[in-house]
Amino acid sequence: MEFIFYFGDVFTPINFGLLLIGTIGGLILGATPGLSPTMAVALLIPFTFQLEAAQGLILLGAAYTSTVAGGAVSAILLKIPGAPANIATTLDGHTMAQNGEGAKALQLSFLASAVGGVFGVLLLIFLTPVLAKWALAFGPSHLFWLAILGVTVIGSLDSKSVVKGLLSGCIGLWLATIGFDDIMGAQRFIFHPALGGGINIIAALIGLFAIPQVITMFAKGRIASGAEVISVEKHSVVDAMKEIMRNKRAMSIGTITGSIIGLIPGVGGQIAGLVAYDQSKKFSPDRDKFGTGHPEGVIAAESANNAMVGPSLVPLLTLSIPGSPTAAVLLGGLLIHGIFPGTDLFDNHPDVAWTFINSMLIGQILMCVFGLYIAGFAAKVARVPQSIMAAVVLGLAVFGSYSVQSSMGDVYVMASLGVMMYFLERFGFSAAPLVLGLILGPIAEANFIQGSMIAHATDGMTPYFFGGPLNMFLIAVVIASILYSAYMELRNRRYTSKEEIMA
Repeated sequence: MEFIFYFGDVFTPINFGLLLIGTIGGLILGATPGLSPTMAVALLIPFTFQLEAAQGLILLGAAYTSTVAGGAVSAILLKIPGAPANIATTLDGHTMAQNGEGAKALQLSFLASAVGGVFGVLLLIFLTPVLAKWALAFGPSHLFWLAILGVTVIGSLDSKSVVKGLLSGCIGLWLATIGFDDIMGAQRFIFHPALGGGINIIAALIGLFAIPQVITMFAKGRIASGAEVISVEKHSVVDAMKEIMRNKRAMSIGTITGSIIGLIPGVGGQIAGLVAYDQSKKFSPDRDKFGTGHPEGVIAAESANNAMVGPSLVPLLTLSIPGSPTAAVLLGGLLIHGIFPGTDLFDNHPDVAWTFINSMLIGQILMCVFGLYIAGFAAKVARVPQSIMAAVVLGLAVFGSYSVQSSMGDVYVMASLGVMMYFLERFGFSAAPLVLGLILGPIAEANFIQGSMIAHATDGMTPYFFGGPLNMFLIAVVIASILYSAYMELRNRRYTSKEEIMA
């Protein structure tokens, strides 16, 4: 209970002011396509040089938390995930906005983010020593099987056909191989100098989700019709809270899934929302409603996104191992001030560690308050005529892609992938499985190669990858996921055949 003694430090004028600035700024940055949480935190690092260690971490932590939640704004209203963590939010959130429930979707996303975020930070506070030891149990073989588990999710993710979902995922896995091999340094599929560094995930994310939308909106021209403007109805925050209470299952699945994935070093929050969305869909009696504007999808995805924030800092603060790319940037923020995280951090610098963690707990609540406040205003974005919206989105897409590495090559990659995705969507393929394959490809490849090197130096491939209780458990989950996807495909085919016979 040592953290209680440092709560007062969060509410000093300077600390609380920085917490407000970080929270509001993070929401704005998160809603901007292309500005990921990692980039937002990195942009703020220079502003912490003249601050005390605790003050700098408060600013960075608040920005981290609110940027993850803020990405839901563009995901819901524009179908452009503000960050990879918000991919799953687009699946039901944007459909809700199209159905006139944009304000409701935003309210649900911020409320779910707050609940998941508070739970994640409480895990960080109370279970840090235990969880840190458990996190060390994950080696290359376990991370490889986790990536394979994510691949098995692809088949049922935002696609009416398991086959098309898997094909989309395979395209993503192939795109992930473009560039230089990290281990051997060999060139792979480098058709253009812009591909020398591989495909940047932010540029790909913007292109695959934004450009098909832009092309569709431009194709409609400037026809004055009701279809051009999305009708956004007002929605009570109290009703949104009741909706959250009615969907405890989705909230629980999202929060628990996000917490577990956030804890595992190297996996990060990019797949937390997608895995939580898939698991919530599998356990829901209304699984057929997912993808049609179902609140459970938004709740599961957003609760997972913020639930992973706290646990992702566990290995950082106790073992000096960043649990996510953003945590790696936070590590830099600590080192700048001469503080080395590790097992003795809470002994040597308890004021810095506990003030930082407490500020993240308060920051989750502030994020929810400000998020709900802007939800009503943000929903008005959907009322902009599509001809104007298309131009604005295209401008944001180019800006977001270029700003990642200040490279026009990323803009070319973004545009090329976007045009490709536009035609793929016309044949029933989906962007979400493709992006998941692009994200999981490097994780699976890197850990397989590392695991192979370790295996050849020890007992061999079979004992290393298939031995041990944790490997066996993960393999069993992978097999179960594959069988479930196949079962659901057969079930849907039988259901469709019966409908056709009765018709």
